[in-house]
Amino acid sequence: MESSESQRNKCAACYRQFNRLEHLVDHMRTSYHSVHEPTCGICKKHCRSFESLREHLIGPLPKVECARIFSVRGCNLCLDILGSPNALRVHRGTCQLSRGNTGALLSRMANLGIQDDLNSRTRGSKVVALGCKMVGGGTDGSLDLCARVCLIDENENIIFHTYVKPQIPVTNYRYETTGTRPEFLRDAMPVKQVQRKIQDFLCNGEPIWKIRSRGGKARILVGHGLDHDLDCLQMEYPTLMIRDTAKYPPLMKTSKLSNSLKYLTQAYLGYDIQTGIQDPYEDCVATMRLYMRMRSQSHKIEDYPLASDPQNRNNFASGRQNELERMTPDEMLEISRSDYYCWCLDTKESS
Repeated sequence: MESSESQRNKCAACYRQFNRLEHLVDHMRTSYHSVHEPTCGICKKHCRSFESLREHLIGPLPKVECARIFSVRGCNLCLDILGSPNALRVHRGTCQLSRGNTGALLSRMANLGIQDDLNSRTRGSKVVALGCKMVGGGTDGSLDLCARVCLIDENENIIFHTYVKPQIPVTNYRYETTGTRPEFLRDAMPVKQVQRKIQDFLCNGEPIWKIRSRGGKARILVGHGLDHDLDCLQMEYPTLMIRDTAKYPPLMKTSKLSNSLKYLTQAYLGYDIQTGIQDPYEDCVATMRLYMRMRSQSHKIEDYPLASDPQNRNNFASGRQNELERMTPDEMLEISRSDYYCWCLDTKESS
């Protein structure tokens, strides 16, 4: 059994142990443990990402007791623990998704022209996903130029899908992955026009300065590697309204590097994408599904959930060191807050 002293110096979230209580306080000051971290459904250990939780449950060096229970009642996609093996079988039927054929059909239709639904029934969409496919420019064809763009709503309906005519000559069509031919871009919509249409739709009548301060009526933009996509479209959009699966801490590697969209889709949705000629609609669907899965997590409601909220900035102030050292590990965890915006908060803000 652990001594009462070692228990007192043990983090209530990640279970790290420290020789001195002051070291535990320092750890809590910089770890930003919170109810929003992926948590083991068996031992309740907090992990920084789903990747580290997966390692804790499956390997290569898992926690033995947790791995034993997980092997019988654990979902390898969402990493939840179900009440029984039968409950797990039922759960897997809804947790594992499939690619579906709708996107491929609509994409083939889009080759014949522009699909533009920006001004009709989709005006009510609060969340949209963006996907782009690039061809090559420059002398060696390594410069990414947006040649195809797709925008979908929360229900995976295509809002906007078109080929894009770059401003400079294409030197590599990257046909093996893009399926793009010169004739597809010859009379395509110019990139400036595409940029203007998408930006107007995303802003939804709000000026950029107002979106930066509070969001307003602007739409949440979902995607993977959105900095690159927006740069190729010569667009800017406030960080406040961007949900990027490449930068979301729970979906990143244990090393804090980004995972590929292909890996995330296979690991957390249960199907493969980006095989052969790639479709921006398929990427949009994958990022939207990942976003919805992350958003649907049920976490404890807190009035001020972020460490950056003014009400939390003094929680672990150095001036409170003596007071903090008198707290139990559970009490310190209670006042600890997240250093990233959990997407479950989107649901709470809209409710």
